[in-house]
Amino acid sequence: NNSLLVTSHLDINKIEVECLIKLFHTLVVEPSDRHATIGLDRNMFRNILHVTFGMTDDMIMDRVFRAFDTDNDSCVSVTEWVEGLSIFLRGTLEEKMKYCFEVYDLNGDGYISREEMFHMLKNSLLKQPSEEDPDEGIKDLVEITLKKMDYDHDGKLSYTDFEKAVRDENLLLEAFGPCLPDIKVFIFACKKIK
Repeated sequence: NNSLLVTSHLDINKIEVECLIKLFHTLVVEPSDRHATIGLDRNMFRNILHVTFGMTDDMIMDRVFRAFDTDNDSCVSVTEWVEGLSIFLRGTLEEKMKYCFEVYDLNGDGYISREEMFHMLKNSLLKQPSEEDPDEGIKDLVEITLKKMDYDHDGKLSYTDFEKAVRDENLLLEAFGPCLPDIKVFIFACKKIK
């Protein structure tokens, strides 16, 4: 009976991978050109992030697409799909931190600047009708964030700053907007296609 338990535990990852592959093939439209790459283009991928995972921020969705599209061919292949989603499902804190930092580093320079923070926070916060300039509140939030996370006080977040802040307080992992889909949504999607 014990060996059955070990086997079923080992099969969980295999089952998840099979589910990810099935899910990919239910989402991908076969290309009309035989030589075209089979995969998810930017629009299809963004639609999946929006409809399936409830993401709404265009800038974040574009960055998630770029994080998944590791070979930069403007198409997420089945391999990139499985590797990307496996970070959401079973990724270590380290893998999730690297992924989130890559998504938040909008210009790819290795830092999250004040301007990048401002744009992401502005897009992720709900607009509140008020007398004051909403941009002022966001600028204040950027300064508070820098005070909390910018350990070397250079006015921008390096990966080292981000990693230390997240290790101290895990809730800061998605500080600049949701970019890790909810695992429960994935499980629900898998049950629908079985």
